[in-house]
Amino acid sequence: MATGADAQPPKSVLGRALGVLGAFSDSSPELALADIVAVTGLPPATAHRIVAELVAWGALERVGRGRYRVGMRLWRVGALAPIARTLREAALPPMQDLAAVTGHVVHLVVRDGFRALFVERLAGQEDSTVRSRVGRDMPMHASGPGKVLLAHSPPQLVEDIVARGLPRLAPGTITDAATLRSALDDIRRTGYCLSYQEMTEGVSTVAAPITDGEGRVVAALAVVVPASLSLQPFVPAVQLAAAAASRRLGRQPAE
Repeated sequence: MATGADAQPPKSVLGRALGVLGAFSDSSPELALADIVAVTGLPPATAHRIVAELVAWGALERVGRGRYRVGMRLWRVGALAPIARTLREAALPPMQDLAAVTGHVVHLVVRDGFRALFVERLAGQEDSTVRSRVGRDMPMHASGPGKVLLAHSPPQLVEDIVARGLPRLAPGTITDAATLRSALDDIRRTGYCLSYQEMTEGVSTVAAPITDGEGRVVAALAVVVPASLSLQPFVPAVQLAAAAASRRLGRQPAE
C-alpha cells in the first residue's frame, strides 16, 4: 500500500473520498487521521475536511478520540448490491439447514478481485475455534471456499495469484504452484474441496460451488469443523446445501 511519501492522491473530490475509504482494511479497521494522511498522501487539512464530510454522511464514524471506522450507512448501501442481496436470500435457508444438521459454522464466500470475501456466516453449536466475520477477506489459495472459487475462475487469475505469491498462513497452506494447480483440478473433477488447516491451525473446511441460473460459479458454501474430525462425511450435506442454494438462485429474477 502506498504511503504519503510515494502516494499519488487523485485530484477529484470523489477520488479523494474513495481513497480515504480505501485506507480502511481488515488489518486496519480503525484509523487515526494521521494514519489516513499517511496512507492516502493527502494534505492533513484536506484529509480532515473529507473525513468530516464522510462522518456527517455516515460513511465513517468516530471511535473514541481521534479515531475512525467505516460507518453503518456505507455498509447498508453495500448490502444493496445484487451479489449481496440476491445471493444471501437464495443461500440463507440452505445455510441454516446445513448449520443445523452439522452443528458447525457455515460460510458463504464470493470472489472479490484477488481475494475471497465472507458475505454471510452462521454460527454452529461449536463456534469457539472459528475467527471469521462478514466483510472480512482472505487469500484465495489458503481456504476451501477460496480454492473452489479459484478453480472456476479464468486461468489467468490463477497465474496472477501464483505470481503474487502463496504465503503460508497455517500448517496446511498450499505454497507450491504445481500443488495448487493439481488441487484446483481435483475440485473441478469432484465438485467439492477438502481443506485441511490451510487458513487457521486446528480448523478444516468442506466447500462446494454455488452456481447461478446460467451455470456460472458465483459463490462457495462451506462448513468449518475441527481438524480432528474426518471431512468426508460432511461432503454430501455441503453439496446438497450448495445445490439447493443454486436452484434458489436460478429462480431469482435478474437484477
